[in-house]
Amino acid sequence: MRKDKKQVIGDEIGDEQIKLFLDFEPADATSPSLHKLIKAYRGLRIDDFERFLTFFLAAGLDLDGKDEQGKTFVELIRDQRNAPEYIELIEKARV
Repeated sequence: MRKDKKQVIGDEIGDEQIKLFLDFEPADATSPSLHKLIKAYRGLRIDDFERFLTFFLAAGLDLDGKDEQGKTFVELIRDQRNAPEYIELIEKARV
């Protein structure tokens, strides 16, 4: 596979399936916005996460929701291997 092509595993998912990640609610004091971002981060490929952010913002959710310790999504994932791509999408969504 060429270096400029990303491997796609599995079927493409539709908008309705991506919007299901907006339905997740936290079981603790974590912000509902943060909880939805984490679920989408864990469950969606980067391209699908980018589409999710469109629906997330349209729903009026907060990119800076915090967990019980006061950490945001970016702060929680910053040290993970794939984090830079996701953080870049979050920063672009802020504009």
